[in-house]
Amino acid sequence: MSMYKEMKETFQTQYKERPVELKSRLARWNGEPPIVRVEKPTNIARARELGYKAKQGVVIARVRVLGGKKKRAMPPGGRKPSKYGRFFARRKSTRAIAEERAARRFSNCEVLNSYFIGVAGARQYFEVILLDRANPSIASDNQYAEIINHRNRAFRGLTSAGRSHRGLAAKGYGSKRFRPSKRQRTRD
Repeated sequence: MSMYKEMKETFQTQYKERPVELKSRLARWNGEPPIVRVEKPTNIARARELGYKAKQGVVIARVRVLGGKKKRAMPPGGRKPSKYGRFFARRKSTRAIAEERAARRFSNCEVLNSYFIGVAGARQYFEVILLDRANPSIASDNQYAEIINHRNRAFRGLTSAGRSHRGLAAKGYGSKRFRPSKRQRTRD
């Protein structure tokens, strides 16, 4: 078995068993701000799969997002009970939301990809891989050159989380129902 495959399996088994180290790590993350720049990825095997390289200009950010449904404010004047609802499922995944928040915080960087690293109660944690546009080592790398030319990838749904939100994950017969209509796209 390859080293990265073994690393992935140990990460998954640790997450299922919930050892003391993972619990203490999640407790420490709960006390930190919602978006934090990290020195190195927590799950190196997953980060490398998604295009991470340990070089200048590649930034890792850990983002905390509240899971669950979105709560809508009370409408003024009220509404009749049959037409009333306060909790609605989000149209975007929490991973796509995490990517957008990281892109807003690090405005000089472009989102490459992201992955899930843990959940503590209602809080979900993702690590987002970002590329610094101004760094010459990123601009000269052929793998990253095309990515940094597309500005605001996270907001336009060009990352893998955004593509699944736009309904591009499934293709072929019967996949049209996954793609939102034009009216639904404008509401988000």
